[in-house]
Amino acid sequence: MAAKSTLRNSHNVVIGIATNDALSTNAANIGKLLNYKNIFFVPFRQDNPITKPNSLVFSYVHLIDTICYALDNQQIQPLLL
Repeated sequence: MAAKSTLRNSHNVVIGIATNDALSTNAANIGKLLNYKNIFFVPFRQDNPITKPNSLVFSYVHLIDTICYALDNQQIQPLLL
């Protein structure tokens, strides 16, 4: 609800992914969000490709930089680490 309200007021939302299901059923939803205006992602990577092949986690070290880029309406790159 907070994100929906923030977007309704044309403010930016920064998302840090941490999920065990990102590369299976949730991949389509993440892809849709990547194209939304005012939604910015913290760069992310696979958590453990061997034991958790569908898992993604965001990079904590890029959090502040992502917020700074989002304030300028830009997506930090690269998104996939």
